[in-house]
Amino acid sequence: MTDPSSVIVCLNAVIIAITDDQPRVLTVSMSENGSLEEIGAGPSTDFSGVPIGLPSGPLDPAGDRTLDLALRRWVTASTGIELGYVEQLYTFGDRFRDPREVGGGPRVVSAAYLALTRESDPLPRLAARWNSVYSFFSWEDWRSGRPPVLGRVIEPSLETWIGQAERAAERRLRRERSAIAFGLEGSPWDDERVLERYELLYEIGLVAESRRNGDHTDRSGAFDGPKTRVGLEMILDHRRILATAVGRIRAKIKYRPVIFELMPPTFTLLQLQRAVEALAGVPLHKQNFRRLVEHGGLVEGTGVMQRHTGGRPAELFQFRREVLLERPAPGVGIPGARR
Repeated sequence: MTDPSSVIVCLNAVIIAITDDQPRVLTVSMSENGSLEEIGAGPSTDFSGVPIGLPSGPLDPAGDRTLDLALRRWVTASTGIELGYVEQLYTFGDRFRDPREVGGGPRVVSAAYLALTRESDPLPRLAARWNSVYSFFSWEDWRSGRPPVLGRVIEPSLETWIGQAERAAERRLRRERSAIAFGLEGSPWDDERVLERYELLYEIGLVAESRRNGDHTDRSGAFDGPKTRVGLEMILDHRRILATAVGRIRAKIKYRPVIFELMPPTFTLLQLQRAVEALAGVPLHKQNFRRLVEHGGLVEGTGVMQRHTGGRPAELFQFRREVLLERPAPGVGIPGARR
């Protein structure tokens, strides 16, 4: 039996790109214990029924000088992707987050990192592909209006959960939590509460991970077993890690110019707006957005026109790096979000 006091440190990479106006995350085929599978399949692998998760690898205590360098080394070696912008996200170390610990294995602590890049193909030996972030969190994408899953599944389930509380005070608390998290009963939708929403759905048993981990007991019959689940399932607690990353980047684009890590060297203002909308999950007011980024000194025109836009030629812009020295918080914000 493994020494119960032993700890393994792992590194998790949430690698985000924007392709075709969709925020996408690199996912990999994994074994049941969360280790990468190299099965000789490329990005077109059919992931149906195969556990998927975030790229993960062990820390080499003797050889890795820093966690950041360890992550970059491991991601490049295992996926072939060179990371640019990287920041530490959070450390996940709850007991029994890895099922091997239940059987006497070591406690697994994961240092998660958020990486922003432009999409490229991973190594062909790795069963990996880019997935839309919203395939895991369909309730987070408001760009085409209110997500149908809210009214069809989530809100009725929340109402049932509220009604299950035995005391009036607990029912009030549950209703308040639901309203704040999901923007109900007059509360505004807060795009940054991604983790809070996921954890509430986990608590009421509406995501597959809570059933898999045995953290939900269906006493009311409100949830139809495994048929009622929202979003794609991930291995271990990787969807919680991804939710943390999405909330982080939604907050950060408002006060740091990280959106430009996801853009090509030159871009139109419409392309920039759609990239921000993709991450924030909300549509933006076109003129307000353009006024903010131009008047805020975030971009500068190149004088070159893009002529294959399907409409009038549009000028190409580039990130104006001098803004980093001029302002303490040069983010794009979320101007005039329309819902």
